[in-house]
Formats: sequence, structure tokens, C-alpha cells
Amino acid sequence: MGFKIFKSGNLSFEYDESWEVEDADTFNNPDCIATLSKGENNLINVVAFPTETNLNDYKEFMEKIISDDGGSVLESNFIEIASMNAIKLHANIRTPEITFDIHTFVFIEKGSIYIFELRTVDYSSKSIDEYENMISTLKLE
Repeated sequence: MGFKIFKSGNLSFEYDESWEVEDADTFNNPDCIATLSKGENNLINVVAFPTETNLNDYKEFMEKIISDDGGSVLESNFIEIASMNAIKLHANIRTPEITFDIHTFVFIEKGSIYIFELRTVDYSSKSIDEYENMISTLKLE
């Protein structure tokens, strides 16, 4: 399998060619800069917007929102990936219609926040590994 490069503004990353770049849903989310899908079970959204928050405060905010919405935070850590500090969060969400996992990486660089979120019902590690490999190639120029 090969890789393709996604580039928008100052952000770029490589992604496995098995993922498809969709039209970003800027109508419902004007901060969305990328949407990628792999079948019906995997969807990645990338958003970016100016922020005055920091990683510590945003980590607490994310955990609270997920818990308040009835989700379960399974992992929430500070890590270094793509030569940047980030939040890595894994949560499980149960709704009456569907149960899915969210895998999120959050970066805050030069007054902007970049959020990469994988929503998946594919519990094999293949899609998650491809997502994490994509994040490891992130460049903010």
C-alpha cells in the first residue's frame, strides 16, 4: 500500500491510500479542514481554530464533556508525537443507535488548536494504527 499527502494551509500529513478524503463539512463545522473515511466504520475529522487555552486546560475540558455526555474516558495522556506535545485521548460513546470509540489527538501551537478525531466502530487495531501513523507525520509550518 502507498501513502498520499494531505495539505491545507500550514498543516500537512501523510495518510494511507486506503483512506478517502471527503468534502470537509464546513456547513455544520466551519472549523473543519479535513474529513477522511475508510468504509462505513471509520471517520477522521480534523479541525483547527485560534485558541487561548493550553493543553492542561483542554484535556480537563475534553474529559468533562465526554463524561457529561455519558461517554467513558478509557485513556487520557500527554504525549509527544510528530515532535510536538499533544493530548492523546481514547473514549467510548454509547448512544441508543450506536456504540463507537473516539481516538483524539490535540495539538496547540502558536495560538491555534488542531484536533484530530477518529470515530470508529472497527475495533481491530489496523485502522487505529493507520490513524496514529498519520498523526506521526503531521507537520505544522
